[in-house]
Amino acid sequence: MVQSRMFLGLSRNFWFMLALIVLVTAAGIVGPRLYRMALLGSGYMAQLLCSGMFVSGRDYEDLMRQDLSGPGLEALGLFTPSVDTDEKEVSAAVFGLAGQTSIYREGLGCTLIDGRDEAELRAEAEGLFPPAPPLDRDAEWPDGARVTKGPWPEGVDGAAAARAIEAIFAEPDPKRPRGSRALVVVYRGRIVAERYADGFDAHTPLIGWSMSKTGTNVLVGLRVQDGALALDDTRLMPEWRGPDDPRGAITLNELMRMTSGLAFDESYDDKLSDVSQMLFTHGDTARFAAEKPLIHEPGTVWSYSSGTTNILAAIVRETFDGEREYLRFPHDRLFAPLGMRTATLPPDASGTLMGSSFLYASARDWARLGLLFVQDGMWRGGTALAGGLGRVFAKADATIAAQRLRRADLAQAA
Repeated sequence: MVQSRMFLGLSRNFWFMLALIVLVTAAGIVGPRLYRMALLGSGYMAQLLCSGMFVSGRDYEDLMRQDLSGPGLEALGLFTPSVDTDEKEVSAAVFGLAGQTSIYREGLGCTLIDGRDEAELRAEAEGLFPPAPPLDRDAEWPDGARVTKGPWPEGVDGAAAARAIEAIFAEPDPKRPRGSRALVVVYRGRIVAERYADGFDAHTPLIGWSMSKTGTNVLVGLRVQDGALALDDTRLMPEWRGPDDPRGAITLNELMRMTSGLAFDESYDDKLSDVSQMLFTHGDTARFAAEKPLIHEPGTVWSYSSGTTNILAAIVRETFDGEREYLRFPHDRLFAPLGMRTATLPPDASGTLMGSSFLYASARDWARLGLLFVQDGMWRGGTALAGGLGRVFAKADATIAAQRLRRADLAQAA
């Protein structure tokens, strides 16, 4: 009987210790993943609430209902936001843990501070943007603010266009809402139709997500035209300048065309993917992307990557002597000349513009940017704002073809 009890006691101790080991091991594996997901949730909530309220001027309740709940966002119900309207900042956390804070700075929008000193970040923006004069109310868009609407232009099937607009704003599947918020139709350089969802209007700055890359593309092109960059430049990032680092061979052209060969997971269904973690949990987005390994020879494989665009924003940053000049660059050289008075492109906590995703502008201002491309970089009156974007990109085509041929010759010689 004594032996039996001793054996029973040893068995209980054994199973207790085994269970404890399993729990500790599981916590070591699952815990960091859960914490990273929690940081993602708090960062997403803080950034979108801050931008929605202080950049777009939207209502808190409207943002929580439309942008931070619904299909795919159910987990955000566990997070608690805190809004300081006086300081213009938003914090979010889950059960008091994994908290993040986003602050608004005039002209720069909202930035997740990621451990940076808030006062220091605010000081960086002081006096950065003088008040811009309003658009001429009497001048027709895009030169001014006036939009004169009439019947559909000759040759346009107005009935078909009206049906298309209705379809864009329709919600046929409540489980997969489209959430269309604004539509502007430009024909021969003039606005011929526009429509806005409830709570939005012609002056509401809207997040561009990946349309932001279009703006970054222009900024890179402007620096190429300035002579500060060249399409065949290499050794572009500090992380790639080691003597034996193969990433040093990546050209500016390949980055612009997303053929760098760098690893980057752009999956949006995976909360731990590179793109999700980069945008909402890392204060230096370009460094996060630049540290990825090379998985393909540069110039040989196309792979969509928001990380690539943030690397480009950092490369543009290195062409300026001063940080303030860099932060003003989008406004001075792109937004102001186009009359994009509502446009804002925020930097991350490190100071690099988040060119992949966070350009905000009204639908009319987004249309101005699109019109710039339609006109090959030429603006009203023949001003060469971006000096022939088509020619820059045609040169990029020729450059990348030459690079591929050169690499093929080297490989054959080896």
